[in-house]
Amino acid sequence: MKSCAQCQQQNQEDAKFCYQCGNTLTVEPEPPIATPVTHTDEHLWRQFIGPHADRYLKHFKKFGLGEQPKFALTWNWPAFLFISFVWFLYRKMYVYALVYALGPMISTYFTGDLTVGLVWSIMAGATANYVYYWHCREQIGGIKKGSSTDPVKQDEALKEAGGVQPYVIWVGIAFYVLFIMTMIKMLQDGPTDGERSPEKPAKPTAASSV
Repeated sequence: MKSCAQCQQQNQEDAKFCYQCGNTLTVEPEPPIATPVTHTDEHLWRQFIGPHADRYLKHFKKFGLGEQPKFALTWNWPAFLFISFVWFLYRKMYVYALVYALGPMISTYFTGDLTVGLVWSIMAGATANYVYYWHCREQIGGIKKGSSTDPVKQDEALKEAGGVQPYVIWVGIAFYVLFIMTMIKMLQDGPTDGERSPEKPAKPTAASSV
């Protein structure tokens, strides 16, 4: 029953006017239907990328974020300056980390040219953003299908599959320290006996005349 505010007459719930005094009855608004909160695609990408999401999303928009992907030349300084496989490992791209760990060593072994490692670093710097874009795209697509529209499950899956592995930074530092110590040791020892240029034989002295 609905009570009239003026004469306190009890009226039916669906009544708009009081049966006794004709006063207009207030109609309580119906509570809004709760709708599930869904994350936007950009939010999912930010959650998956983690640190420096703004910088990577800026590059990803050049590739067609959420649209038909297309390659665009960008540059990734961390992948170039640091040991490339360490950066891929830091971003949880394990297959690419393995490729960039074995690739330079195998190439150097077969060619005997130490500058091959620089070529691999340049290749990583030029393609790392695009490779990472595809990695994020595939992982986020799988998470959206697997966790349906539940934002809590999506956040948990994004944190587990995405983000970074901070401990990898110490792996990179250890590699650099080992590299510097090896170079100092090589400079101190100098070239080995086999690498030294052979000395010219001394000229024979002229035989004294008898």
